[in-house]
Amino acid sequence: MAQGKPCAKFYYGEVLMEKIVEMRNIRKTFLNTVANKNVNFVIYKGEIVSLLGENGAGKTTLMKILYGLYTKDSGEIFVNGKKVEINSPKDAIALGIGMVHQHFTLVRTLTVLENVILGLPSPKGFELDLDDARKKLKNIIDKYGLTVDPDAKIWQLSVGERQRVEIIKALYRNIQVLILDEPTAVLTPQEVSELFKTLRIFKKEGKSVVFISHKLEEVMEISDRIVILRNGVVTGERRKEETNEKELARLMVGREVIEALRKEKAQFGSAIFKVRNLKALNDKELLALKGVSFEVREGEILGVAGVAGNGQKELEEVICGVRKPISGDVFLEDKNIVNKTPKEIINLGVGRIPEDRMESGLILDIPVFANLVVEFYDKTPFSRGMLINYQEIKKFAEQLVKEFNIKTSSIDAITRTLSGGNLQKIILARVLSRNPKFIIASQPTRGLDVGAMEYIHEKLLEEKNKGAAILLISEDLNEIMHLSDRIMVMYEGEIMGIIDRSKENVDIEELGLMMAGAKRRVTV
Repeated sequence: MAQGKPCAKFYYGEVLMEKIVEMRNIRKTFLNTVANKNVNFVIYKGEIVSLLGENGAGKTTLMKILYGLYTKDSGEIFVNGKKVEINSPKDAIALGIGMVHQHFTLVRTLTVLENVILGLPSPKGFELDLDDARKKLKNIIDKYGLTVDPDAKIWQLSVGERQRVEIIKALYRNIQVLILDEPTAVLTPQEVSELFKTLRIFKKEGKSVVFISHKLEEVMEISDRIVILRNGVVTGERRKEETNEKELARLMVGREVIEALRKEKAQFGSAIFKVRNLKALNDKELLALKGVSFEVREGEILGVAGVAGNGQKELEEVICGVRKPISGDVFLEDKNIVNKTPKEIINLGVGRIPEDRMESGLILDIPVFANLVVEFYDKTPFSRGMLINYQEIKKFAEQLVKEFNIKTSSIDAITRTLSGGNLQKIILARVLSRNPKFIIASQPTRGLDVGAMEYIHEKLLEEKNKGAAILLISEDLNEIMHLSDRIMVMYEGEIMGIIDRSKENVDIEELGLMMAGAKRRVTV
């Protein structure tokens, strides 16, 4: 199969696949950056095609052109054999193309049902037919197994539930091609399994899926065909049966990717971070943390495993001063940090890598250099009294950009123009440059490619080896297994158990039962 060119014909067994979308010689530039360099890409009817590439490789840009969010500089697009111009998402949806974005586009103050029907005409004219809409929504939920409360407000939902709403919203519009940008980044293994069942139903109906992902094992499980982009160019196209994870990783990053396991024996110090009988409410005013107690030692990574929405978000926010608890204590060394402001907690030596980098971690409409110092711009040498020393700030920012290999056209570039991996590197650089005593890392590699994940894992292990205590909250069990010294499982705001990996092997089946609340064990 020629690299960089779409398949003219594509067989599964004796079945000849029919082209539903063809993109020819697509080129897209942003200022001096070429995002897509004459890319050819084909989608066949009734297939799941995966689009792989590092952050910034051009895969999301290519799909945003197909969905009408970006305008191509040159090239042609054909849908069902006819040449088309797609100038907006409305055009794409009319052609049967829908897209679920990595970063959600939902209105937080509206309900699930209101978000799903937003922008659609009502059969009753100016009067909304909510009963009919609710019936159609319920049919989609039941058919595809995308469980969510139609009357819940978006701000009340977990990240995983919001992702389901985005998928439902696309399905509600009767699309034939569904583009999913990192859809599993917010899901647990069980939820991924359910999503894959949904996609297989979708495929069986003769519809097509473009699956953008950095998780190679998932791509190998769900794909019929895999197309790899690097630096805006197609570097390979493979059928699942003719490739493997090692080859795909090499095609993605241009080198062998082997994430080294920790070889040195862990050396733990004293418990410098302690949580005692912590209770807190969630956004629905329900008890989200039910008397949680644990501790983290110097030089230790304590991994928190659990299905989304079981108190992890509230735990992170209480620790960082964003949410006030009902009762309980949180100690950093001998200081109780409960009810201190986020600024005070940062100044005491806590570093926070938040769950949602776009919403909580960064101010997207300010320059890169400003985000790199936003938590401590008022400290020497960056300010003196009321005066800001921009020369020192930019000098410091340039050093961090180089040290953390942040890919940006300039430290003056607006932050939102960077890829997801580079946004996460900005947060990482800002946090680690302060040499924190305790780090809370929530979903630190969500939505990132294999190369960026490898880099961030290395940085966290470096901080651990320097003696930092780290609380790692992740829905990626591979990440938890790879990095954690102990694994703490949370279910409905309670700790179901803590597994000490220095004393026992991890039983994945038992871990899954604990995550589902079906088993509890004595903590160690």
